[in-house]
Amino acid sequence: MDAADLKAMQTPLKEAYRQDAGSALITLKARGSIDDQSIACKVETGRALAVAGLHPATGGSGLELCSGDMLLEALVACAGVTLKAVATALEFRLGGAAVSAEGDLDFRGTLGVAKDAPVGFRAIRLAFDLDTDEPQERIDTLLKLTERYCVVFQTINTKPELSVVAKAV
Repeated sequence: MDAADLKAMQTPLKEAYRQDAGSALITLKARGSIDDQSIACKVETGRALAVAGLHPATGGSGLELCSGDMLLEALVACAGVTLKAVATALEFRLGGAAVSAEGDLDFRGTLGVAKDAPVGFRAIRLAFDLDTDEPQERIDTLLKLTERYCVVFQTINTKPELSVVAKAV
């Protein structure tokens, strides 16, 4: 796909969203159910069933997916797609790219061992290895726009309004 193809695909969507802002608001959903045999949650991914469990640092076997890893994987996926879309739109010469994310967790917080230890990531680092001969100024623009338009990055960065409900069925 080149810049013209991307523009042709997105222009009608952008115009529709300009005309009716409400049509741009879409609710994405995820569903899962707890496993009755182990401490795990079966998540419906749309393509397959992913089973998430405890990380080995909290007593898990390591056989199930770790939700922290899944968060980083979602960030990598979103950042990679966004980088490619932005590069395409900018006609940025990109032979290829590797995307990586790593995050630091103190499992004392998750296990309730230390009240001063946070629950969740203390830091997340997103990195791109780019195969390009573009000047640094263009690389900086690509990175700035990728960061700006990456849904997962911006969600983590801006902390959306959160709510939790439970009901007996």
